[in-house]
Amino acid sequence: MHVVHLSTNDISGGAARAAYRLHRALLAAGCRSQMLVANRRSDDPTVQTLPATVSIVKRWQRRWRGWRIRQAMKPYLQTRPSGLEPFSDDRSRYGSELVQALPRCDVINLHWVAGLVDYTSFFRVVPQRVPVVWRLSDQQPFTGGCHYNEGCERYTAACGACPQLGSHNDHDLSHQIWRRKRAALAAVPAGRLHIVALNRWIAAEVQRSSLFGHLPVHIIPNGLDTTVFAPFDQAYARATLGLPQQAKIVLFVAVSVANRRKGFAELTAALAGMSDEPELLLVSIGRNPPPIAAPIAHRSLGVIDEDTRLALVYSAADLFVIPSLQDNMPSTVLEALACGTPVVGFDTGGIGELVRPGQTGWLAPVGDVVALRAAMQRLLANTDERQMMSRQCRAIALSEYRQELQAQRYLELYHQITTSAHTDPGVRLRR
Repeated sequence: MHVVHLSTNDISGGAARAAYRLHRALLAAGCRSQMLVANRRSDDPTVQTLPATVSIVKRWQRRWRGWRIRQAMKPYLQTRPSGLEPFSDDRSRYGSELVQALPRCDVINLHWVAGLVDYTSFFRVVPQRVPVVWRLSDQQPFTGGCHYNEGCERYTAACGACPQLGSHNDHDLSHQIWRRKRAALAAVPAGRLHIVALNRWIAAEVQRSSLFGHLPVHIIPNGLDTTVFAPFDQAYARATLGLPQQAKIVLFVAVSVANRRKGFAELTAALAGMSDEPELLLVSIGRNPPPIAAPIAHRSLGVIDEDTRLALVYSAADLFVIPSLQDNMPSTVLEALACGTPVVGFDTGGIGELVRPGQTGWLAPVGDVVALRAAMQRLLANTDERQMMSRQCRAIALSEYRQELQAQRYLELYHQITTSAHTDPGVRLRR
């Protein structure tokens, strides 16, 4: 079985890291797996980038395509609300170059491909000759450009008047993107494109969408290497990282806190009411130290890319907090579980399926900072409960989220779609 994974990045960002982990798990399972990316940061020889173009004509075409995409977005730069993540076009500056660069293979697996895959050129050609699996990192593949809908229901119809563009025009860029996506997907023969949802939440969103609702959906959670993400002795972890032994450590991870969906404002509000918590220490991982207004101790560890060191940080913490207001299947939650660190977060998206109240942590209603604070305080105050949850976290990670299990589930899906020309639509949970 030869599988080619398409991803905008290989190891930069949570979505890319999840794709890369699957790629490595398939290699370990004996599958011939390759990654083709736009931006490569690893030195892995099984990861390749799109060939650098040397033709003056092709360089000009890339610049022209990129200019057209930027021009389409330009009218909305002043109207977009602040605190949003990128809004992604269906077009790519690479055009048909990606299709031409694809090696012969049995299956193509798409991941987070914004800016890499040009829908029109890709879906007109590729699914005609080889089946495609699309692992959904977020909602963008079936929306008019947003990566998370933030309560907007327009993706169930035809987008337009997009709140994330600050638009009131029914025929705005989001609607234009939606129309091009619909036309591109119409060219795909039945049974040639399969959607992998990471949980029941996004599977339900797929089935409600106007673009993907007719496609077969398979639920396969992400996995990770549980021999690397494993519990360390907490005292050893803290000594190694230079963290105080007696502190009550709350861990928070975010590449950037500027994205309002990550819930940093809600976390800050929750922490503001914990200033009298004895020996409380917030430890954060991310590109820039987050501005903590609450009068509590804070230690920023910066960016940590090395997995063993990440496992040390999770092991040093008493709990991991994820205040996202909407999310799919955060890798950070999986990593915390595998390291035996209980999780507190809002009951949203896939977080509500990973965090099992009373077993692996506690959930609060979305946006309820008082309930979020109470959940953190309860865990910090109850050592026996934390220890019980720590054992449950590790046990569940081993039984459900090991990379070996994930690879097996994908291999079963690949075999199914390469041996059958058509697949009945519906949700299939591969456990």
